[in-house]
Amino acid sequence: MPPVIRNVVFDVGGVLVRLRYQPFIDYLSAAGVDMTDLPGWLTKVDLAAHERGEMTGEELLGRVAGMASRPLDPDELAARWLDMFDRAQEMLDLASGLMESHRVFLLSNVGDLHWRHLNAEYGLERVAHGVLTSFEAGAVKPHAEIYRLAERRFTLDPAATVFIDDLPPNVAGAQACGWHAIHHRSPAQTVERLVALGVRVPEPSSKD
Repeated sequence: MPPVIRNVVFDVGGVLVRLRYQPFIDYLSAAGVDMTDLPGWLTKVDLAAHERGEMTGEELLGRVAGMASRPLDPDELAARWLDMFDRAQEMLDLASGLMESHRVFLLSNVGDLHWRHLNAEYGLERVAHGVLTSFEAGAVKPHAEIYRLAERRFTLDPAATVFIDDLPPNVAGAQACGWHAIHHRSPAQTVERLVALGVRVPEPSSKD
């Protein structure tokens, strides 16, 4: 028999919202920032420290601006930093619909500016019973610390919890903590995996 799943935990970026980094990368490249090695650039600006809450969004963007060969307008830089998401409506509806039969939570590696924008734009706190952001937790996925904090914060039994994330290392991190986990590739595949775990998935809302 499938396990009894009582808790469904969603990642945000890449799951409830789609990510589109390329316009921001192009904007910085045009300003003279070397973006040819994106992982190296992320390490240089220390995005991980920002997502752990050790550096504010304003401080991060100040560091980014300092890499440009020409002055960047702070308001434009901030606007472009925020403008890298699109609504994944099917997944937002899934999270919202599951709230009637399951405990639903969000667990996201995110900094302060992005979180405020995402919550205001997409009403993320309305599609879950609780949220744990990495900048608040002081820890990021896939490290065990953030999953354990979520367990304490939301009274999660790992064996009764399924986590949905688009990044395999984060999925593996949840599994290492005893959670069930789904690598999100598409809404249809994720729903199929949830059903296989015995989760009662709501019917899609009909549209006229």
